Amino acid sequence: MDSSLINELGDSLYAALATRETLAPLTDLHPQMSIEDAYHVQQRMVGRRLDAGEVVVGKKIGVTSKAVMDMLGVYQPDFGYLLSGMVYGEGEQIALDTLIQPKAEGEIAFMLKKDLLGPGITNAMVLAATECVMPCFEIVDSRIRNWQIKIQDTVADNASCGVFVLGDRAVRPRDVDLAVCGMVLEKNGEVIGTGAGAAALGSPVNAVAWLANTLGRLGIPLKAGEIVLSGALAAMATISAGDDFRVSIGGIGACSVRFS
Repeated sequence: MDSSLINELGDSLYAALATRETLAPLTDLHPQMSIEDAYHVQQRMVGRRLDAGEVVVGKKIGVTSKAVMDMLGVYQPDFGYLLSGMVYGEGEQIALDTLIQPKAEGEIAFMLKKDLLGPGITNAMVLAATECVMPCFEIVDSRIRNWQIKIQDTVADNASCGVFVLGDRAVRPRDVDLAVCGMVLEKNGEVIGTGAGAAALGSPVNAVAWLANTLGRLGIPLKAGEIVLSGALAAMATISAGDDFRVSIGGIGACSVRFS
């Protein structure tokens, strides 16, 4: 794809975000789009947000669990950027009219204390670079109509980032077995999903190492102080006004969020 088309598509996604409207799948209109092209479109979309005053606060790994892969029909992980306008705290209320077609995912968030720049990043290096892990919600959202996405669509759309919610408890990563810790996802007091750390590429640590090495090949580091969302541990949950969600992760803690 030439740069003018990449810029046009990135601008269209940014406009859809700003107006809370959806677009036809980019891959329907441009079937020749490669994953590399899609990441260039993502850079343009994110760049528009940075120009508007937001800053990068971290990165996210998407499509890491089989449940999400099967739901979306996308069978490889991707990544996107977390920006300052996406952050919510434990128990906060999110207005649904600020989003388009959101879904909730329970995840484990990593807070880094050291930079990680691949390739060559190992799980031991990820643990040594991590200050703490926290329970979190990623509220994914898509600017692509009806979530009719291929991998190129979600990559271009900043890995379908919406907003995220961090729990108010943090633990050291070596104090919990991140591969086997269990997760329970509740909606309005009813259990709607369960999972474990292994759902995210076998372990959330594997997922962060994958991200560090993937970004490293592009010359992009994971930076000290950044938050990394390591991927969903169960299927995405639909959201309606009035819903109250809670995720509990064994050995780490809980996170809750309400929608109005």
